[in-house]
Amino acid sequence: MGPQAPIGDTGAVTAAVDTETPAGSVPRRTPARRVVRWILVLVVLGVVVAPLALAGMVVATARHDDRTPTDAVVVLGAAQFNGRPSPVLEARLGHARSLFDGEVAPRIVTVGGNQPGDITTEAQAGKDWLVQAGTPRAAVTAVQTGSDTLGSLTAVAQLMASKGWTSATIVTDPAHLARSLAIARALGIDAHGSPTSSGSGSSITADYVGRETAGLLWFWLAEHRRVDQVVGA
Repeated sequence: MGPQAPIGDTGAVTAAVDTETPAGSVPRRTPARRVVRWILVLVVLGVVVAPLALAGMVVATARHDDRTPTDAVVVLGAAQFNGRPSPVLEARLGHARSLFDGEVAPRIVTVGGNQPGDITTEAQAGKDWLVQAGTPRAAVTAVQTGSDTLGSLTAVAQLMASKGWTSATIVTDPAHLARSLAIARALGIDAHGSPTSSGSGSSITADYVGRETAGLLWFWLAEHRRVDQVVGA
C-alpha cells in the first residue's frame, strides 16, 4: 500500500481539489470584461462604419439633382486665371446658367475671393462669364470673399439674410456637394443641391470622395459647433 495522507490533512486535500478548475472548462466572464469588450466593439464600429456611411452619403448626394425652385442659384468658387474661369469653375457656371434658364431661381450668386497676386476674384470672374454668356447683369450678384467652402457660404448666408432670401440651390462638383449642403444648412439656408454633370470636376472619383468624406467628418466633429445660424436667425 502507498503512503497514506495524514489524518489531520484530509480537509486541506479536499479544499485543494475543490478549488481546481476542471480540465477544458472556460473561465466565466466578469461583467467588467463584458463591458470592456462591448466598448471595443463600438469603437471599431465607429472607426470603420461611420466613415463608410459618410462616404455612401457623399456618393448618393453627388448623384442627386434637386431642382426645387429657390430664391437663388449659388455657384461655389474655384480657380480663375486673370479673370478667366478655370475649367472646373466654367463647368459650374455653365450648369448654373442652365438652372437660371430653367427658372429654378430668378438670380445667380457667384462667390469666392482671390489669391495673392490675382487681379480679380473668383466671384467677379464668374459674374463676368455669366454676363458674357447672356445672363442679365442685374440677375447676377458677386460675393467677392471666401477662401474655402465654409467662409464662402457664410458670406452668402449674410447676403441672403440682408435680402430676405431663405432658400438656395448650391452648384458645385458632385463629390463636393454633401459637405457644401451640410455647411449651408448649418448656416440656416434652406439648401438644395444641383451638381455639375459634365466638364472638369464632375467625375465621382475614389480620391475625391475620400477627401470629401474626411472633410465632412471633420465638419461634423470640429467645425459644426462653431457655425452660427445666419439665415432665419
